[in-house]
Amino acid sequence: MVHKCAKVPEVFSEICLASRTLEKCERIKKQIGRSIEVAEVDADNQNEVIGLINRFRPDIVINVALPYQDISIMEACLATGVDYLDTANYEPPDDPKFCYKWQWDYHDRFKEKGIMALLGCGFDPGVTNIFCAHAKKEHFDEIHYIDILDCNAGDHGYAFATNFNPEINIREVTAKGKFYENGEWKETDPLTVHKIFDFPSIGPRKAYLMYHEELESLVKNLPEMKRIRFWMTFSDSYLDHLKVLQNVGMTQIDPVEFGGKKIVPLKFLKAVLPNPASLGAHYKGKTCIGCLIEGIKDGQNKKIYIYNISDHEVCYKEVKAQAVSYTTGVPAMIGAMLMVTNVWQAKGVFNLEEFNPTPFMEKLNFYGLPWIEKKI
Repeated sequence: MVHKCAKVPEVFSEICLASRTLEKCERIKKQIGRSIEVAEVDADNQNEVIGLINRFRPDIVINVALPYQDISIMEACLATGVDYLDTANYEPPDDPKFCYKWQWDYHDRFKEKGIMALLGCGFDPGVTNIFCAHAKKEHFDEIHYIDILDCNAGDHGYAFATNFNPEINIREVTAKGKFYENGEWKETDPLTVHKIFDFPSIGPRKAYLMYHEELESLVKNLPEMKRIRFWMTFSDSYLDHLKVLQNVGMTQIDPVEFGGKKIVPLKFLKAVLPNPASLGAHYKGKTCIGCLIEGIKDGQNKKIYIYNISDHEVCYKEVKAQAVSYTTGVPAMIGAMLMVTNVWQAKGVFNLEEFNPTPFMEKLNFYGLPWIEKKI
């Protein structure tokens, strides 16, 4: 995300990259061909974040920390009167579930403060929301069915590794599946529902039904919808490793006693797994993420597929990160750009599909995430 912001100095004239681990910021700073400021901050500590905001005085805070930190950073933005953007909805550390209610409840406070919060501005959620808004604007009178399809066909060379924070990734994958159909939410046991999709430039892959937060906001903002589902691919090897880890208790979040101390098994597992940031240098293959959308236009049934294909090696060559990071970081930069330049501006808390999708769709093509649209 910082690599991409740094390439647009006419919008992001000054950048401060902050993290609990200053060394990470310094490493990224050395990769970028312009001067940026770096700072150490604990995003869980609201007062530390407030202090940094007051010192740097930014136009926007872009939160690409963990979902655990969403609320503390939103509170800091409220205290300082600064716009806010994130890429994933809030998740309480001690309860493996996520939903938008915690953040949507901030709408009135942000509105009264005269600032804006944009939620879920990554790829999924984020670009997938924009694809749906674009489809509604350009192709449909009503959207009735949406399948969001996420395929990572890349190979990083490790026996088992996660493409983003292991703790968040494993909590997400081991949760119950959930989808919306005919006016109600339905649950499935984790990874029990699957089907084969033929992904462009990749081929047939088995995808598993999961719950993902953009389903919740799209149901809210496209009330005519009859069904929406989210699907993600996993290799058999990944699922076999995960099953063993679950069976021996390594994915649980309840503390256990060990050596006179309490440790959380999932946090320990995170410490011994490969750091997702280290995967990029050897990652090969492609990702394909998009939306299969069906509805009505001028009284006729219509079905389209909108998607992006990204290449891990191409992404790493540009920003020293693999495609899963790239497809999250680019949309965060674009969303922030639209807010800073007042193309998207409102007071309160919003999801992407509530804004005009056209400028975002145009910038995806320009900044490295070209999309393809096909009639099915």
